[in-house]
Amino acid sequence: MARLKPRVVSEVKGIESITGAKTEGLFLGVGYTPRLFLERPLEEVYEKIVGCAEIAHREGCQIIGLGAFTSVVGDGGITVAQRSKIAVTTGNSYTVATAIEGAFNAAHQVGIVPANSTLAVVGATGAIGRTCAIIMGRSFGKTILIGRDRDRTEAVALEVERGVASTDLEDIREADVVVTVTSSDAALILPEHLKAGSVICDVARPRDVSVRVVKERSDVLVIEGGVVRVPGKPEFGVNFGFPPGTAYACMSETMMLALDDRPESFTLGKDVSVEQVEETQRLAAKHGFVVDGYRSFEREVGAERIEAVRSARLQLTQGSAS
Repeated sequence: MARLKPRVVSEVKGIESITGAKTEGLFLGVGYTPRLFLERPLEEVYEKIVGCAEIAHREGCQIIGLGAFTSVVGDGGITVAQRSKIAVTTGNSYTVATAIEGAFNAAHQVGIVPANSTLAVVGATGAIGRTCAIIMGRSFGKTILIGRDRDRTEAVALEVERGVASTDLEDIREADVVVTVTSSDAALILPEHLKAGSVICDVARPRDVSVRVVKERSDVLVIEGGVVRVPGKPEFGVNFGFPPGTAYACMSETMMLALDDRPESFTLGKDVSVEQVEETQRLAAKHGFVVDGYRSFEREVGAERIEAVRSARLQLTQGSAS
């Protein structure tokens, strides 16, 4: 795998904004598994990703979007952008936007009313966690900010409406909605940590939520952000496990910047600001990108799972009332 050179995997066609703007492009492949991305020398990894940017430039592309581990390794695209002849974006701004939208939508689906509920953000002192907490905390009755460093976590809590700082992961048992985005290299959230009828949105890579949660807790809903329906009649030329016409948010950010004629390095580094998230939400609305369903451990979340969690929440609510 490591010896494979970057290459064109497929052509992308049929992307058309509701404004009438159109774009097309390429899917480029790097021959690395997630483990190779993390274990190979960083300079070698950069060389592979920059190799994709060089192919894109030769083929006439004006912007390249990094996805999955290509946006995680190293400095989050900064070095790649410095070495690339075209614009680079990680797609992380719209990833956060869809995680927020997906979490709110999923909460509604299972009967959670944010104003009467508790939100927990794990990894709240990181840039993405802080941004999620500030935006989502406006709507929740209480927000628990969980971080490793007490002083830094308390500082973030001061920025969040009705925010409370904690360094104890056990406190997420109180939460109706959990957003987790740490930089841990191992699963942190286990089945015993979660409240029945809750929604957990895992934005972290590697994942913070153990696969055991999906297998052992049918009464909770784990999502990894929203599945995005792309405007027009998109043909991606490759099956990455989603329903036809839908894509990952990181891919969608690249497409919407192209449709908006903005070949610029929009999201780079590990930080994602509130302003960047809100700008991608504006671009999505302008061009017709919408969150349409959820994914969990690379699979589409079915209606049966949502109904099971809704039933568990209803039982919990009735039990509390009695």
